[in-house]
Amino acid sequence: MGPLASLPVFFDLAGKRVVMAGGGPGAAWKAELLASAGAHVDLYVPADGIDGEMAELLAVPPESGVIVHHDRPWATDVFAGAAIAVGDTESLAEGQAFACAARAAGVPVNVVDKPSYCDFRFGTIVNRSPVVIGISTDGAAPILGQAIRRRIETLLPPALSQWAALAARVRGAVMERLSPGPLRRAFWERFTDSAFTTKLPDAAAEAAAGGFIDDLARSPEAGGRVTLVGAGPGEAELLTLKAVRALQAADVILFDDLVSDEILELARREARRMLVGKRAARDSCRQEDINAMMVSFAKAGKHVVRLKSGDVSVFGRAGEELDELARENIPVAIVPGITAASALAASFGVSLTHRDRAQQLRFVTGHSKKGGLPEDLDWHALADDHATTVFYMGGRMAAKIAERLIHHGLPATTPVAVAANLSRDDETRAAGTLADLGAIVARIGVDRPILIGVGRVFTEHARAASADPFMVDAGRTAVG
Repeated sequence: MGPLASLPVFFDLAGKRVVMAGGGPGAAWKAELLASAGAHVDLYVPADGIDGEMAELLAVPPESGVIVHHDRPWATDVFAGAAIAVGDTESLAEGQAFACAARAAGVPVNVVDKPSYCDFRFGTIVNRSPVVIGISTDGAAPILGQAIRRRIETLLPPALSQWAALAARVRGAVMERLSPGPLRRAFWERFTDSAFTTKLPDAAAEAAAGGFIDDLARSPEAGGRVTLVGAGPGEAELLTLKAVRALQAADVILFDDLVSDEILELARREARRMLVGKRAARDSCRQEDINAMMVSFAKAGKHVVRLKSGDVSVFGRAGEELDELARENIPVAIVPGITAASALAASFGVSLTHRDRAQQLRFVTGHSKKGGLPEDLDWHALADDHATTVFYMGGRMAAKIAERLIHHGLPATTPVAVAANLSRDDETRAAGTLADLGAIVARIGVDRPILIGVGRVFTEHARAASADPFMVDAGRTAVG
């Protein structure tokens, strides 16, 4: 382990005595915090030294702990029997005196905003008690600590405190009936899936937890399941929170080769990772083999995450996988991802359904199982000047797509937008007109994932590109 600036310790203050000095806002906040931890706070400050916040605090008894006001200054005789001491002093000299007196009595001390006289510090807190998270920057950057707290709070639903209480109630049964290792982890991972929701646990949730313990005790394979996870267009920050939780709970991850390394870095370190990508014109796993692997691992009691680029339910062949898992009676869940069309809109800074330009939005596959254009597409319907159409996997078919659309009545001047490797550092994009679509894609290159947008929502980009018809915008552009 690397060096620690300070040791994070969670101190049980329930029923313990705390010496507090000062009547200002800093003292009020610390007194409230200490009382919430169950401490008996003896506050030493003359009545005329109490400001508004402290007065409000003293007027209402705390929900836990006790705050007792002593109308007198602190002195050396107040520290005996205290667990800790906290002083909010006006001067540096008084702070030094308070710290020296506490230390002489063998009491750890904190002097507010005077780090040199502190044996311990108060970090920033995320409270989902009994789950409590403390964040410390060792006094160097409190604002950074607060920013980190806000990030963590978005990950921890308010209902987590009740789920933690339920966890305490079922822990005994888990310890008694499930052997250490995979079985206990299988239970807690499934339990955590429920805990990280906005739903409060009820009697049914407790019964379900008990039932799952019974199932695992009878059959270790009962913990097997599959989660289909959408990895989004590529950038790790575009993952959903639920997707990250699934990755961190996985035993096995079967991932496409379009999934970025930075996304895989978020996965549980112990998870087995297997590349099962399918790409045009490349050797790849057959869908039947992927299905068989999911079933085999799940039946061995593993949590399998099938990690797909984009959104699971948009041209991801999820239907075949869901059918196979249903046939084998394997529990499956879907975690949606941001589909590539949304990333295209973000990159170009457009609305795909701009009310003045598009009354429809269509997602269309750009190639069939045989590798050419799908034969059953209604090209006449697709050639609609009042719609936005996004072609997935259409790079190699770009020229034929343009030819079909123009043949069925879509103007050759219709704006188009093309992007490769959306949301990644090597994203490349270009715009132009339908007549030039084949040439635009050829300049970008077809060896990377290509997305093609067709419609008047890209008018401004096509107009800008008309000044330089050979322009290709290389390099990622952040929008919004």
